[in-house]
Amino acid sequence: MSVKETCLICFEDTPIARMFSIGTCHHKYCLACMKHHVEVNLQSGIVAQCPHKDCKCEVNIITCKKLLSPELADVMIERIKESSIPVTEKVYCAFPMCSALMSKKEVLEHTKTSFVSEGGRKCMKCQRYFCVNCKVPWHYDMSCYDYQRSETNSLAEEQLLKSLAMKKLWRQCSKCKHMVELDSGCYHITCRCGHQFCYTCGAEWKNKRATCSCPLWDEHHIIRP
Repeated sequence: MSVKETCLICFEDTPIARMFSIGTCHHKYCLACMKHHVEVNLQSGIVAQCPHKDCKCEVNIITCKKLLSPELADVMIERIKESSIPVTEKVYCAFPMCSALMSKKEVLEHTKTSFVSEGGRKCMKCQRYFCVNCKVPWHYDMSCYDYQRSETNSLAEEQLLKSLAMKKLWRQCSKCKHMVELDSGCYHITCRCGHQFCYTCGAEWKNKRATCSCPLWDEHHIIRP
């Protein structure tokens, strides 16, 4: 007979080969429960920690790869990187189809070899130039000061973004001003910058609690076809 252990999430007796051991704390849970635990946390925008009460150990990406699809494994790697960079050091590519996360130091080092200008940076992922000060694709032949004073450019881009956000039902984080799109999951949003808010009305979440009376979820976003 194979040796079994009890999973402390589902309380099923599971063969040891089907148990998942977490990093340095060595708490064990069945593969099915851990897969669900990690996926739910990733959908909420955070890196999964050990489910054991009061345990703060993070789930290791190397051991998690056998639980996750390649796409989710990539998402987890990105979440780990996000959590390792201080908020004040985070830089995102200004091109919406890229939005790669970098630290100010690493993107500056990457840019030095090919481009030198105040605010000008070269994205480490898509290799295109953007302005770290104005948070837009690089404004050739214009200084940051001149660009920011250019009401025509600013208003046109702002209207275009607002129009696209309204069409796509995006929401803007009130802290970092980045746009957020809800693909699936509940309406409790944790932005890349760490700010938490309600996707429906934008009200801030405080101490892990909603400050509004909006519904927390909708079946359309929870159960995907």
